Amino acid sequence: MHNVGFFLYPGHQILDLAGPFAAFESVAKIAGRPLYALEVLSSAGGAVQGSGGAHVDSVSAQKAAVETLLVVGGEIAPMLAPNQVAAVSALARRTPRVASVCTGAFLLAEAGLLAGRRATTHWRVAQRLQQAYPDIRVEADRIFIADDGIWTSAGISAGIDLALALIEADHGMEMAREVARELVVYHRRSGGQSQFSPLSQMEPESDRIRLALAFARDHLPEPLPIERLAEAVHLSPRQFGRAFRRETGETPARAVERLRVEAARIRLQDGSEPVEQIAQAVGFTDPERMRRAFVKLCGMPPQAVRRTARREASNTPPD
Repeated sequence: MHNVGFFLYPGHQILDLAGPFAAFESVAKIAGRPLYALEVLSSAGGAVQGSGGAHVDSVSAQKAAVETLLVVGGEIAPMLAPNQVAAVSALARRTPRVASVCTGAFLLAEAGLLAGRRATTHWRVAQRLQQAYPDIRVEADRIFIADDGIWTSAGISAGIDLALALIEADHGMEMAREVARELVVYHRRSGGQSQFSPLSQMEPESDRIRLALAFARDHLPEPLPIERLAEAVHLSPRQFGRAFRRETGETPARAVERLRVEAARIRLQDGSEPVEQIAQAVGFTDPERMRRAFVKLCGMPPQAVRRTARREASNTPPD
């Protein structure tokens, strides 16, 4: 049995707890037997009020014995109180694997656990983390990072990606996939994936353009000329093209290319499919066209994306 402790403090974000907790909890349902024992911890035990006002019961971390410590995110000032830092420092010293979700990285940093390491956090406070702790290499645009037993993740929902990655490290990729299906989420985004999806980056104002992007995402393997996208939202190609560019700042063809690159990047990072097969699956007509799109949008070809993901998964330094 692997003991996982979730560390709370006043002002914690409830989803940073609930998402990873549900992921670990789901393993027992899939495995048919409990593989994790889950415990909610705090510096003194008792009910701990979160940022939204809800209270969560906890036990004291003073004598807890866990194999994975996960510090949830939330309001930064309360987590940096001396008693919180002391509790996490003491617990981390006897815990083989330590992780944080979102702003929880600040508590790990204050406890001295991230010095000289790579780390990530919510994009909104990444610069603040870097300025406050210059001995950390903060990589703001990452979903999660593992650095020699210390794991950090981006904000809110990225805690689920982190939990799935930890489950995969413990019990293999298929278990992580089954947990993702149980939670009705995509199988985990790899650590190197951007915190910003192409859809959220474009942020169109109107429902029609949002629907067109969703239609494109759901039909990536198929031809997606402007005429088809316009028809899907009941506009003429001319009306659609002008509205799309006005709301997203780019052409429909460029947006579709970005969606295809992101879909391909996830498959490259998470599996071993041949590049040619991935190109066909996401709608590129040939691998060379996909290679050009990757170089333009990612700064590297597909094979380099896969090598980087594999190197990070094994936690080995670059050549």
